Amino acid sequence: MSTTRKHTALPKAQILIEALPWLVRHNGRTVVIKFGGNAMIDEDLKAAFAQDVVFLHHAGLRPVVVHGGGPQISAALDKHGIVSEFKAGLRVTTEDAMDVVRMVLAGQVQRELVNLLNQHGPLAVGLTGEDAHTITATKHTPEIDGELVDIGRVGEITAIDTGAIEALLADGRIPVVSSIARSQDDCDSGHVYNVNADTAAAALAAALGAETLMVLTDVEGLYEDWPNSDEVISRLTASQLEKLLPELSSGMVPKMEGCLHAVRNGVTTARVIDGRVQHSILLEIFTDEGIGTMVVPDQEGES
Repeated sequence: MSTTRKHTALPKAQILIEALPWLVRHNGRTVVIKFGGNAMIDEDLKAAFAQDVVFLHHAGLRPVVVHGGGPQISAALDKHGIVSEFKAGLRVTTEDAMDVVRMVLAGQVQRELVNLLNQHGPLAVGLTGEDAHTITATKHTPEIDGELVDIGRVGEITAIDTGAIEALLADGRIPVVSSIARSQDDCDSGHVYNVNADTAAAALAAALGAETLMVLTDVEGLYEDWPNSDEVISRLTASQLEKLLPELSSGMVPKMEGCLHAVRNGVTTARVIDGRVQHSILLEIFTDEGIGTMVVPDQEGES
């Protein structure tokens, strides 16, 4: 081997060796990844995301992808002449809007993601929370300024059935789940609810007994003292996070509440990572440094 080839090969070998303890640790473990933010609309980031998920699969992990589709839903509603309105950080979802939400999530965003993953082999299978009663919800009525407000077909998750996802994982597939839930009430004429994808990913991670929940965002992680500082908190416990929640921006609240729910319900770590960085999932799982904010359960005696 020439000296030049030795020099180029050695760093690659070192990178692979650094990943070894993490490969051993995560082998056979389930990881739930919430796909969102800029990674959903940038073509290069989408392709890198698909590569990362397939890499996890071939490295012996069991990835499950959960997605929403905020930008795509807004564009489709606009096209249909339906005004996008948000209350308490949630999309007001009328009956007409729900039809569009369902169409976009299950018929557009999910299809595109499944096709990207399946460029690497017959791996991905798409489903929504309606399928096999995977996600069940009841009507969510948030409180705004002391009053309960009707925001339409927005759901609060009441039950998770992991049977279909477990069957797909056992068959060596990659489940891709759209954040739509079936109604808990069989008499409900609307049948389905729009549920927050961060919340859905956290609920699925807990129900699956996942090793890790990963939430892709458009920021580097949770900032120490935003907007005064862009220093990212690399690690915090559930109790530390709970104290910070009231101070967070509305967009980060469902993500961090999801992380809190996950680690308090059996998930080993929950991580918020920057989806604008190509291969951020691999950097977070297989390197010593990690690149986002990791939430861990409280240790004995911590509160």
